[in-house]
Amino acid sequence: MPEARAFDVAVVGYGPTGASLANLLGLQGLSVAVLEREPALVLQPRAVHFDGEVMRIFETAGLAGTLVERVRPSAGMRYVSPSGVVMIERKPAGPEGPHGWANNYLFHQPDLENTLRDGVARFPDVKVLLGTEVSSLESSAEEILINGNIRARYVVGCDGARSIVRQAIGAQHHDLGLHQPWLVVDVVMQRDLDLPQPTVQYCDPARPVTCVNVVGRRRRWEIMLMPGDQAERMTEHETVWRMIAPWVKPGDAVIERAAVYTFHSLIATRWRGGRLFIAGDAAHQTPPFLGQGMCTGIRDAANLAWKLGRVLRAGAPDALLDTYQSEREPHARKFVEEAVRLGGILQTTDSQVAAERDRRFLEGGKEEMVNLAPALGPGAHAGTAPAGEIHPQPRLADGRRLDAAIGGYRFALLGPKPLLEGISAIPAVETQSDEAVLLRPDRYIAGTARTAAGARELVERFAA
Repeated sequence: MPEARAFDVAVVGYGPTGASLANLLGLQGLSVAVLEREPALVLQPRAVHFDGEVMRIFETAGLAGTLVERVRPSAGMRYVSPSGVVMIERKPAGPEGPHGWANNYLFHQPDLENTLRDGVARFPDVKVLLGTEVSSLESSAEEILINGNIRARYVVGCDGARSIVRQAIGAQHHDLGLHQPWLVVDVVMQRDLDLPQPTVQYCDPARPVTCVNVVGRRRRWEIMLMPGDQAERMTEHETVWRMIAPWVKPGDAVIERAAVYTFHSLIATRWRGGRLFIAGDAAHQTPPFLGQGMCTGIRDAANLAWKLGRVLRAGAPDALLDTYQSEREPHARKFVEEAVRLGGILQTTDSQVAAERDRRFLEGGKEEMVNLAPALGPGAHAGTAPAGEIHPQPRLADGRRLDAAIGGYRFALLGPKPLLEGISAIPAVETQSDEAVLLRPDRYIAGTARTAAGARELVERFAA
């Protein structure tokens, strides 16, 4: 691109968060440049879990039908003591949960990213620039100049933990205290073995281990590094086979990847600096014990994309974009804090502390793990609960999912027929509720009303 070209939005980073954002911006007809430093798709597995709310976002983007053939519903999760007592359990995912999809899915990240990138290819105004590393960001009152030759009204950094966009914003981190190195081993099974179907967190103080049945013939082990372990030697094949020997041996599987990662719990202090924004790992880092790291980033994308669309296409004030952090940061914090709590249970290495933990669960019974659904922080929604909460996706009388009746990434008004009369600016979907509910494009509730006049006022205030 030898000449400076102007875009509505530039997305830095083309992982799951950046690709989801590009899809949602493309749906609104925005011109988008996606800048990714890698020259091609990274084929190694990384994230392995997303939940029903995230599948619903993929549905909004028009991609769930393809994805559902490439993922599988989760068989659940168990936190198990050394004596075999199940301390915490997440039940297997049924066919349809509150969001109209299974509550939890396992997947192979390259499959997901290929689907998201195929989705982006639908939009001629979304230009993907692979092998393009961002080296400079120059801000003016009207736009950002990237690398001296790409102009954008707004820039969103989906560029990971070392985000150059976060550095340009000048954000620091809130540190929630978890920083622990783990060995992550991905294998492809070569023969069938009697291995656990659900994800199992082995809470053994001698060496905490996570075992994940991913998808197809793929399996993952996450193995906590202990005092005396040398990180540089942990990825040697001899060490890896020794670590996973209780489950598989050479000949049973092929090692696809072995890497040491430090699991962090961090939240950026600022998610916006003028025309710069951050999302995903650039804004927060979540330990994997809840399986919500990638999910939290994709929720960022769903929240920010419609707001950028309203500002750039519908004349909404720029101040609407300030509600991105005010809504998302408290929401993301809930997931990071819960992952830290679960990590504290799994990562206990003091034998006396572990024995007390085991006794507490044995006497009190196992804890049921459910998918969190916190309300957003204060922002672009009005009134008290349920405003700011995610709306479920039921089946309508004609058998369709609610979001299919709404169609696309837009506002909608739900409610009994008398309260929908005269509404033409946005889709109106008849439901059995006794009140009108205004849904935002991200399927969170903007507000509710119990009269036709109140419903019209809601629509005029938020969605006109």
